[in-house]
Amino acid sequence: MADFVTFPRWAVFFTVLFLFFPSPCPVNGSDLPDRVIPSLVESVRLPDPLFFCEDKVPVEDFDVRERLEKEVLLALWDRAQVILWLKRASRYFPHIESVLKKEGLPDDLKYIAVIESGLRPHAGSSMGAVGFWQFLRSTGRNQGLKVDSTVDERRNIFTSTQAACQYLKTLKELFGSWSLAAAAYNMGENGLAAEIKKQGTADYYSLYLPLETQGYVLKIVAAKEIMKNPEKYGFILSGEDYYPQLSFDSIDMVSDCEIPVAVIAQAAGTSFKEIKNLNPDIRGDFVAEGRRTILIPAQRSEEFSGRLPGLVKAWKEKSGTALHVVKKGDSLTTIAQQYQMSLGELLRLNRLTLSSLIHPGDRLKVDSKL
Repeated sequence: MADFVTFPRWAVFFTVLFLFFPSPCPVNGSDLPDRVIPSLVESVRLPDPLFFCEDKVPVEDFDVRERLEKEVLLALWDRAQVILWLKRASRYFPHIESVLKKEGLPDDLKYIAVIESGLRPHAGSSMGAVGFWQFLRSTGRNQGLKVDSTVDERRNIFTSTQAACQYLKTLKELFGSWSLAAAAYNMGENGLAAEIKKQGTADYYSLYLPLETQGYVLKIVAAKEIMKNPEKYGFILSGEDYYPQLSFDSIDMVSDCEIPVAVIAQAAGTSFKEIKNLNPDIRGDFVAEGRRTILIPAQRSEEFSGRLPGLVKAWKEKSGTALHVVKKGDSLTTIAQQYQMSLGELLRLNRLTLSSLIHPGDRLKVDSKL
């Protein structure tokens, strides 16, 4: 039989105290007066009306009100998460807002990225969704994002936000309201269309949907309400508390070979980690050949352009690699033997596995120094 945990009376007392009574939250080193963290009961005395995009949230409906209060309470219970939302928003919201404005879309849509990923580029789900907007691989590709072994644009704040805008536009055209567009974003347009047809209503708040989707728009509204009014909910941050907005130079590169991230970093006068942080869509340690846009630290573009060709040339000479064009009858084993390489070295150099297939005309990197 499982053991049960017994909480001491003092722990129960302070839990109840926190739930029902405000606690002081002084603001040290600031001109702001002392504030308090409102009790959870006070926190769900929400304003009316509330809107998601152009759609009014019917808080007069007690079922809707209960579900909205639940989402507000759950968000406030994890105060550390909300603080990180606020801090990351100062880094990423300006870029998201710029794209939304350019596309003529409601500003409220930015809160979808908050609840989907917490504004984390590497966020992932058990279903395989990745990035700021949590695109599945198939959905991302359908919206024009490149997702392969070298790059995953679902992690790119600019390309993924553009793709999210196009997808949300399509969903709005299909379903006629932003609430339903958001619901379709969560559960898929085919599933939502089937439920609308079966239930005979196109009102998001009246539809019986999967529980996650029933709470989806309300989760967005809760995040919006808290993040637009942080002090009201006891989150009092000063200017230096927020993360700085992304600052970078954008470089358009065209290369006839892949280039190590380490060489890119050296040309930019920065670290490998900084290049990976600015370009979370780069998978692995190399930038693929072809046309590519790279972000580097701000005000480094001129020195970068001057350094890169020489550094790439030096890397090629040092690496001692050449290309072998696969011919009919070639195998990974025979190619490795031809260049006096181990099979493992050939696989690592080309990022292949023992089960990988090669075809005539494929180009493989081989060791040219032997």
